Amino acid sequence: MGNMYKVMAFWTAIFSIMFYLGHMHTTSLLFLGITVLFLAIGFLQLSERMGVYIFAAFLTVFFIGFTYWTTFMMPLGGGH
Repeated sequence: MGNMYKVMAFWTAIFSIMFYLGHMHTTSLLFLGITVLFLAIGFLQLSERMGVYIFAAFLTVFFIGFTYWTTFMMPLGGGH
């Protein structure tokens, strides 16, 4: 399970670099933080069950935050 967190850290790092190159600095820092989190979890040598529990908690927090952002913070009509 630790290796999968390291793979997710790799891909979030790639996204962070691409966001930085696209001048989206806030999103780049967010993905860099997620990269550090995934890398730290990847080296903890957790059991399979605990890894799944942590990932489920991460997804829950992400979906709540994404739903809040798209409902209350995004401008209607895509900003046009």
